[in-house]
Order: sequence, then structure tokens, then C-alpha cells
Amino acid sequence: MRRKAFPYLLVAPAMIFLLGITLYPGVYAMYQSFFFVRFNDWSFAGLGNYTKLLSDNEFWQALWNTFVMGAIALSLECVIAITIAAFAYRDPWVRSWRIMFLMPMLFMPSAVAFIWKLAFNDGRIVSDLLMRLGLIDGNLDFLGSIWLARLTLIVADVWQWTPFLFIIFVAALQGQDAEMEEAARLDGAKWRQIFWNISLPLMMPIVAVALILRGIDIITMFASVFIITGGTPGGATETISYFIYRIGFKTFNFGYASAISVVMLAITVTVAQLFVKRFFRSGRE
Repeated sequence: MRRKAFPYLLVAPAMIFLLGITLYPGVYAMYQSFFFVRFNDWSFAGLGNYTKLLSDNEFWQALWNTFVMGAIALSLECVIAITIAAFAYRDPWVRSWRIMFLMPMLFMPSAVAFIWKLAFNDGRIVSDLLMRLGLIDGNLDFLGSIWLARLTLIVADVWQWTPFLFIIFVAALQGQDAEMEEAARLDGAKWRQIFWNISLPLMMPIVAVALILRGIDIITMFASVFIITGGTPGGATETISYFIYRIGFKTFNFGYASAISVVMLAITVTVAQLFVKRFFRSGRE
């Protein structure tokens, strides 16, 4: 029995630490969501915080902003990453210098946000380049337009996290059996046919996992919103994470912020489960 229990004892400290920083805050947030909380003033609310969500236009607006910007950013990242991976995965240079493609990911999100804020707004670098190319006549106010402000967040996210998907897709393609591609090529199949009919269907489960990881990360997008736009103009770039931060640490309505967090956790887990089941079934077929 001691011999069987020994491996569990070795991993026990790590498990206790992980449960302490994940399980306890989650349970505490669920408990807090049933109260109206103002610092030390707690009053039982029941489902009051949850019912308030149904009529809170700011919550639905933040949810819509997160969906729109996240969907656009994730689509661009996936298309760009899978396109580059399809052209480059057999290149030995990609195998040898794979770490170089991860360089944008190594920067802190706050540092990336400051860089793009300087480029788009404070330093007007992008406006200056566009004027030099003759595409615009004057400086653009990227924070004064809804879609231009959203564009700054999307560009920052795509620049930093496309390499993450690229590396995963390259690894998935390199892990496939090269003999299958060779057999299809001998049968007269062209490169596009091989990729769309053989390579891509085989890697769909990996694509699903990669998109879920990025999707969860996009839902928690905070640093770029906080630094670049602050939710402006008129809350058009306020993501759900920034909305929770504003409710909790600017209006000090911690119970309501906890309720929003619990609802978003439930939505995220549900969507992720449906996504995984759909793509893993597609991959097996």
C-alpha cells in the first residue's frame, strides 16, 4: 500500500497548490455571488445578482463586444496560422528555428498593448505610414471610432497570438504520416487536394483544442483593453473581463461581479464541451 501511495504523495503538494489557487477562488466567487457585497457589508441576495444580468444592457453589450472582437481575431489567427503552416511544415528551416516563431508570445501582454497603443494612437505611427502611402489625408483618431478602436485590439491580439496557433498546426502536420501524402501524390492528387482532403481532416481535433485554448484566452482579454482603449468609445471595446473589473473594482459591487464571473465560467465550459465533441467526432470520422 505504501508503494502504491508513494506516487500520489509526490504529486500531492502540486495538486494542493493548484486546487488552492483555482478551486478555492471559484467556490468563493460562487458563494459571494449570492450576496450584495460592499466591502465588509454583506447582505443575502439569493438569485438577485443573476436576475439583474437579464436586464443589464451593459453586460450584454460587453458580451457582444467580446464575441465580435474575439470571433474576428480568432478567425484571422486561424486562417493566417493554418495557411503559413500548410506552406512551411515540410521546410527543414521551420523545424530548426521553430522557437523563433514564438517570439511575439514571449512579450508580456501589457508590453504588447503599450507598443500598439504607441503605434496606433500616441505615436500616430500607423497614421503617418498611411499618409506617406497616400491612403489618407490626415491623422486617424483610432479611439474615436468604434471599428477603428476595435481594430487596434484585434491587430494587437493577432500579432501576438497567431504564432501560438502556427506552432501547434505545424506540429500537427509534421506528426502526420508522410506516406499517406506520398500515396495520394502518386495517385495524381494535387497539393491543395491533399491538404483539404487528407491533412486538414486529420488535424481537426488538434485545431479544435487550439481554438478552444485561444478562445478562452480571448474571453479573458483584459490588458490590451485596459491599456489601449479603456473600453472607449462609449463602451464599444469593453470586453466581459474588463466589465467584471469595472463592476468589481470601480463600483465595488463584488457580489454582482462574482455572479458575472460564474455565468461566464458556465458559458465557457459549455461551449468548449460542445466544440470538443463536434470536432473530435469529425476527426474520428
